[in-house]
Amino acid sequence: MKQKSILYALASVLLWSTVATVFKLALKDLSPFQFIWIASITSTIALFVILLFQGKLRQLKEIKSKTLLHASLLGLLNPTSYYLILFKAYQLLPAQIAQPLNMVWPLILSLLSVPILKHKLTPRNIPALIVSFIGVILIASQGNFSGFGDLQPSFVFGVLLALSSSLFWALFWIYSIKVKTDESIKLFISFMFSTIILSISGIVLDIPFPLIKHSWAGIYTGLFEMGITFFLWMKAMQFSKNNAIIANLVYLTPFLSLIWIYFILGEHILPTTYLGLVVIVIGIFINNPPKA
Repeated sequence: MKQKSILYALASVLLWSTVATVFKLALKDLSPFQFIWIASITSTIALFVILLFQGKLRQLKEIKSKTLLHASLLGLLNPTSYYLILFKAYQLLPAQIAQPLNMVWPLILSLLSVPILKHKLTPRNIPALIVSFIGVILIASQGNFSGFGDLQPSFVFGVLLALSSSLFWALFWIYSIKVKTDESIKLFISFMFSTIILSISGIVLDIPFPLIKHSWAGIYTGLFEMGITFFLWMKAMQFSKNNAIIANLVYLTPFLSLIWIYFILGEHILPTTYLGLVVIVIGIFINNPPKA
């Protein structure tokens, strides 16, 4: 069972590591709205198939209207707002900058849990935030610490978007805790509602639906960033006797991602990107020490 758990987890990590590269390739032909539109439709279909495979579709009929409403509203946070902001950040930034900046969400989650979930602020929270903030500065500097004033406004805006996307991701998971239903069902409802909202918005705003030849990245993202990979990760947790060990494997993702970014996108990976990413992960570990 342990080997099967690790295989599922590593498959998830490998798939997640490819999406930053796919994001950049997709945004050459698609707007952030078109991209999330295709991805949301694909993910909704994938999650429906997963529910069918798990025999959980009948549970949808048993959900209370209040739970259905709350799960639907989660769709406004994720995927709608989160990915619209994140994709815009990727449009403005090199992938090696946008990807690691999005990694600060565990710290944002811990801080927001204090006022929203009434968790207590721990002695580790503030030092962890400071350490990760240093990592953010290292990455955003692009190796030029004397030239912050010369950064393009679009670059600064992209950095702010990448960081703020973590806010929406953290809010999604915090409020998701309050919706008491099966995780797969909750995600399906969220994505289905997001798909409806995006489709209505696309029609009202007269946004053209992407051509089939440009839709591959949205389909890939819907399957391997949101849909199937979530199922693989849940299976990894299910077969694991120690979820903490499996959870720590997710931190391999950004480092593997840099390999794809280098070889496929051709971005020269700056030393400050590596260093900043390591510092951010150290900050996350300070906040939530890995458990054996």
